[in-house]
Amino acid sequence: MTEQNRMDLTEIRTAVLETLKSIAPELDVGCLKPDQPLRHQVDLDSMDWLNVLAGLHEKLHVDIAESDYGRLTTLDAIVACVASNLPARDTGAGHSVPSDLLKFARTHQLLDGREVRVRPIHAEDAQMEADFVRHLSRDSRYERFMVSMNELPPAKLKYLTQVDYEHHMALVATEIRDGKEVEVGVARYVIAPASTSCEFAIAVDDAWHGSGLAGTLMADLTDIARDRGVTEMEGFVLAANHKMLKFARQLGFVQHRDADDRETVHVVRKL
Repeated sequence: MTEQNRMDLTEIRTAVLETLKSIAPELDVGCLKPDQPLRHQVDLDSMDWLNVLAGLHEKLHVDIAESDYGRLTTLDAIVACVASNLPARDTGAGHSVPSDLLKFARTHQLLDGREVRVRPIHAEDAQMEADFVRHLSRDSRYERFMVSMNELPPAKLKYLTQVDYEHHMALVATEIRDGKEVEVGVARYVIAPASTSCEFAIAVDDAWHGSGLAGTLMADLTDIARDRGVTEMEGFVLAANHKMLKFARQLGFVQHRDADDRETVHVVRKL
């Protein structure tokens, strides 16, 4: 998650430890075991823990949803949770996230029980996006980009991560893996010039197929599109990508085939 414009995990851990120390001055933070339950190491009551959350908000400007409180069991878990909720620093690279989109930065529990954090993409997510595409299977990359490729060219990577949140919108789904934010899915749309129609695209890590992640991303993306005044969403799917065509049908997209183009299927949905 780090990159130059976001706090790294060491900075976050230091801030968490400083906050704990401010609530419990007698605590020797150097003796804390980061992967062991804090309730066995720190004598804090429920009000103290609320003060810890308030302290993190004041120090890091981070808000942790009440639904995530159950995740805050160890020091490592708190650091990971803060990292996944931490807003990006606006340093002029790309565009800052509009305030009306902050409600879409939230944790979802998927159909298979796994949890992911969905949020608007940031310019500093470039390396994470590159790693995500690199990790996709060859078939998944081809189905998403309709060309054979192993790496995203720098110009394409910049285009995919430096969005304006108005005409070009993208949501990423991430999980914390070994203390690092890892992208497992992304969905985006681009509004056609002088119109209220947009074209969408979506990609999900192969290990997350069938988890319900694609549906979650598309639901949030559709809500944003409606809020932005978009009235129609369309996409182009490889004719051989039967899973995606079935998924589009389930979302209410109507399929149109072009007699002159047997390779792709045009899918359209009114919003």
